[in-house]
Amino acid sequence: MNDVVGIGSALLDLTYEVDFSFLEELKLKKGTMQLIDEETSRIILSKLEGLGGEVSPGGSASNTMAGIANLGGTSAFIGKVGNDPRGDYYIRESAAAGVKSLINRHDSLTGHAITFITPDSERTFATHLGAAVHLAPEDVPAEAIRQSRILHVEGYLLEGDMKEAGIRAMEIAKEHGVKISIDLADSSLIMRNLGEFKRIVRSFADIVFVNEEEARAFTANDAVEALNIIYLISEIAVVKLGEEGSLVKADGRVHTVKPCRTKVANTNGAGDMYAAGLLFGIARKMPIEEAGKLASYASSLVVAQVGARLRHKIDTTKAG
Repeated sequence: MNDVVGIGSALLDLTYEVDFSFLEELKLKKGTMQLIDEETSRIILSKLEGLGGEVSPGGSASNTMAGIANLGGTSAFIGKVGNDPRGDYYIRESAAAGVKSLINRHDSLTGHAITFITPDSERTFATHLGAAVHLAPEDVPAEAIRQSRILHVEGYLLEGDMKEAGIRAMEIAKEHGVKISIDLADSSLIMRNLGEFKRIVRSFADIVFVNEEEARAFTANDAVEALNIIYLISEIAVVKLGEEGSLVKADGRVHTVKPCRTKVANTNGAGDMYAAGLLFGIARKMPIEEAGKLASYASSLVVAQVGARLRHKIDTTKAG
């Protein structure tokens, strides 16, 4: 039995520390995610040669599954990579992280997200989806979802060509009583698909993750009121407040989760690891207060380093 199975874009994370002028040169707006084609990706990567970036498997749902494994849980990931060396690396490193691979192949380049970390610790993405966009309903393994406590879906999956695979996964989960978690992922993504995202959340979601900007995009309200609105159409609503912690509403109560103070190296992967901690706690039937503390602690470990994933097990007894 998996604690959590995730489905989303299988993207290699290529992480670089750059100054603000570099983003201006590339015409990238700080703090956003921009999709790029293969040619643009090659141009950007050529400009990054010699800067010594980090390479690791990534993608929001995949990062969360790695976080579940860091916490000592059982997790699996559904995605698609290319028939290329980067695809080989993605599958190999995912398995090494303790995540069960449910990854299929496609005859195109493995997708990758180039992450730029600026001196203010903000992250900016230039993403080439590559093989990830070819994830299809036939790639969704029904048995693996049936044998999981929670299905975790990243919001990016619910737009464009991958949407059918995401809907299929949620239909299987709902049919078999598997809890469904959705991370709405990005405020601009929500605004492009607002009506459809509201329909999907009402139809499928048991657990919903948003940050403050996403909460406002989804409900047109600030954090507390947004939390209450989302709770009306889900069992557990989560609004992440960054350095101010988070709010979780479950069983009719609002739980204020305090942040764990740490020296911030970057914010890349913080939300994904927060989701890992909370979902692990829910899967293991922890009280929401304990699950929230674990989520906050796990997230603090990630923001204290440059990469989006931890390379070690988490001592959960230190979560307070």
